[in-house]
Amino acid sequence: MDQRWRHFEYREADGVATVTFTRPEHLNSLTFEVYADLRDLAIELGARVDEVRILVIRGTGKGFSSGGDVEEIIGRLLAMDTRAVYEFAHMTGECTRRLREMRQPVIAAVNGVAAGAGAVLATAADFRLLAESASFRFLFTRVGISGGDMGIAWLLPRMVGLGRATEILMLGDRISAHEALTIGLANRVVPDDELDSAVEGYVNRLKEAAPWGLAMTKEMLNRGAALDYSTAIEMEAWTQTLMMTTRDFREYHDAFTARRPPEFTGR
Repeated sequence: MDQRWRHFEYREADGVATVTFTRPEHLNSLTFEVYADLRDLAIELGARVDEVRILVIRGTGKGFSSGGDVEEIIGRLLAMDTRAVYEFAHMTGECTRRLREMRQPVIAAVNGVAAGAGAVLATAADFRLLAESASFRFLFTRVGISGGDMGIAWLLPRMVGLGRATEILMLGDRISAHEALTIGLANRVVPDDELDSAVEGYVNRLKEAAPWGLAMTKEMLNRGAALDYSTAIEMEAWTQTLMMTTRDFREYHDAFTARRPPEFTGR
């Protein structure tokens, strides 16, 4: 366990990094320090794609994360001036931006409630695997602020459509695990006691893929959403040209010819 990250548990094993929120008595509510550590970790991991292949984020106890802590966040914000509040809001947005832009796939293992900023962090992951007891709530308008927070007004419509995202962000209603699956907010829903094995299954499948291929797929998905179709095709053509000159592309051909599994190195 890496002791540098003091505000959540952090472990690395076999190329997989795992962040576990460890405030179960507060439903893993977030503090200023948790946000800052998560942002800094995502920046660091993004530069270590050769060593760390996948990031998993999860919570302990009955929830993934209930969002910003009422006293640790809201109470402190009320004492700040406009500049300080902006710096906080910008920092929280950096968490989701860095998760989206880091080269490795990110899996959110949602074991219970994911509310407010906790729901946004889960949405910012590349894969959302939910226990049947899990739920989402985007509560921002219920506490007197905008439903657009930490980039969710950009992310959510691209997953569930503008009309449904408008309803979710304005009304703040509870979204059950199975409803999340139906509308495209979840990738998979499993019984609570099978969540760990479901995460392991996704981890193993991702580790079989070429790491730089995964990184460039994530890059194309992020950038493609803001491009017109012709520009996206041109960008993908240039990217694919570069990918076809990598060792991993040649390794696939060599492995196929030799009838063995490929051994990708990210080169």
